Amino acid sequence: MPLGHVKWFSLEKGFGFIASDEGEDVYLAASALPAGVTSVKPGTKLDFSLAEGRKGPQALSVRIIEQPASVVANTRIKADDLATIIEDSIKMLDKVGNGLRHNRYPTGPEAERLAKVLRGIAAQIEG
Repeated sequence: MPLGHVKWFSLEKGFGFIASDEGEDVYLAASALPAGVTSVKPGTKLDFSLAEGRKGPQALSVRIIEQPASVVANTRIKADDLATIIEDSIKMLDKVGNGLRHNRYPTGPEAERLAKVLRGIAAQIEG
């Protein structure tokens, strides 16, 4: 199986690219990531199988070999700033809750944005 590292990946777009060790760029769809993995950071080392897609090589059956060290994970937001973020997220949750009371689920982008904010808050709280 070929090896490479993530050049970039966008959770919002649902895809990115791998720089393979053979020197070619390989399309990476979010659906090819391992179960439970929604995103990968640039520099993450992967092995994968290849298929020829409409626009070139595409990664399938991706396996994460090594993730780069995270500088962000070792830093915390100031408590006052985190409190403000939490207060804003409560407003977002209230809006979603009110919509659900009227049988209106959030749209895909709204749901993704809210989930991303909540994951970020959880990461900061867990420290």
